[in-house]
Amino acid sequence: MVAPAPLPRRSIARVLPPSPVGAAIVMLAFTALLYVVEAVDQITGNGLNDDGIFSRKLDGLAGIIWAPLLHGSWPHLLSNTVPFLVFGFLAMAGGIRQWVAVTALIWVISGLGVWLVGPPDTSTIGASGVIFGWLVFLLARGFFARSARQIGLAIVLVLIWGSVLFGILPGQPGISWQAHLFGALGGLLAASVAARADRGNRPAALGV
Repeated sequence: MVAPAPLPRRSIARVLPPSPVGAAIVMLAFTALLYVVEAVDQITGNGLNDDGIFSRKLDGLAGIIWAPLLHGSWPHLLSNTVPFLVFGFLAMAGGIRQWVAVTALIWVISGLGVWLVGPPDTSTIGASGVIFGWLVFLLARGFFARSARQIGLAIVLVLIWGSVLFGILPGQPGISWQAHLFGALGGLLAASVAARADRGNRPAALGV
């Protein structure tokens, strides 16, 4: 009988990205892109804001791709910057490939939710749907992965940013609760999918 080799620690159980410097560079570059887009938007007299999501219109589907890159003003972008950087960085704990898949899933689900149930004749823009998705992904993945460290991180995040979760409720003028709600649902789904995929990649024990 050959004793099974120790199983590698599951990637989803990490708290920080495997390459923190690389993850930081990716998030800083991503954030810089948002600022470049907003600068172009300001120069063109907010000409890009009409490229957001127009609910239940076929030509509004393209906004699902562009909406998270657009913001209504500099204060709008500034208010999203810190959570965008922090949550996006921490969401890379499973590696860059997992992060791309998680982000894409959240991006699409949040956008589709806005397109389906968002307000009519309104261009919905902003990265907050993705931000909510990353936050819920970080809050949920520790429970799916049964990781005490990830659950501990979730508790810290709730203590610092938990109040923003009320943004999934309707009633705040000018705020797309639909983007927040469906982004959060996308993050929950992403946490479940990532945990299952990670468990499926664990090597089997060998016995002879």
